[in-house]
Amino acid sequence: MKRRTMKVKALKPVTPGQRGRVVIVGDNLTKKRPEKKLTVPNKSTGARSKGRITVRGRGGGHKRLYRIIDFIRREKQNMLAEVIALEYDPNRSCNIALISYADNEKRYIIAPEGLEIGTKVESGENVKVAVGNAMPLRLVPVGTHVHNVELHLGQGGKMVRSAGQSARVMAKDAGFVQVKLPSGEIRLFSEKNFATIGRVSNAEHSQRVLGKAGVSRYLGFRPKVRGTAMAAGEHPHGGGEGRTGTGRPPRTKWGKKAYGVRTRSKKNKRNPLIVKRRGEK
Repeated sequence: MKRRTMKVKALKPVTPGQRGRVVIVGDNLTKKRPEKKLTVPNKSTGARSKGRITVRGRGGGHKRLYRIIDFIRREKQNMLAEVIALEYDPNRSCNIALISYADNEKRYIIAPEGLEIGTKVESGENVKVAVGNAMPLRLVPVGTHVHNVELHLGQGGKMVRSAGQSARVMAKDAGFVQVKLPSGEIRLFSEKNFATIGRVSNAEHSQRVLGKAGVSRYLGFRPKVRGTAMAAGEHPHGGGEGRTGTGRPPRTKWGKKAYGVRTRSKKNKRNPLIVKRRGEK
């Protein structure tokens, strides 16, 4: 059987909005509605709390159904599940897989690259190292690419869930496993934490080009005014004649340092778990 893959397609400029637009064509995705029992309403807040804007430049967007994803993979250990569908998820950049367990219970998981319909996946300690299988980090061979990594034991996967991303197991020692994250940071994780084998699907997501402002509005983004374009009293970057730049040091609208200033607390008790920070040589 010929394997179907995601592909990038540049649209013909038959309208101004399609000029330069690049979309992802999901030939490998199943054409079906999402599983009803695994969806809940996803009400938009408009980035407001108690009526006040908490995040500028957000609001509107297309209506969505939230798909309930099983990030934990602990409840059905050592029970085989078959992939019955690969689906698009509007709430994340990667694709998701619908799996059916031996007891006929269905769940959604993040779809790794190379996972196909009909593939058997499993989670637990006595499973083989194969794409889509979840297991404790102590059982993952050094050099293996993983995703959906637990940050805290039993909390479910929190790290490495974006399209095309993967972390790499570097070393094991004294109950901890060194994992190199996509940012380049090397961090210690408990050897009991679960991770899923493989890279996250839909790596082509980074190649898409929206093409027009309207597509950005569909995604829930509203227009945003640059600080340098504001008046002097509205933003620290504002004022001046013509294009004056941000000045030094650049600031947020509320006067805090911006653009690359480290915000991690020196008192964070998990700092010793970071073996190497991103960007360090």
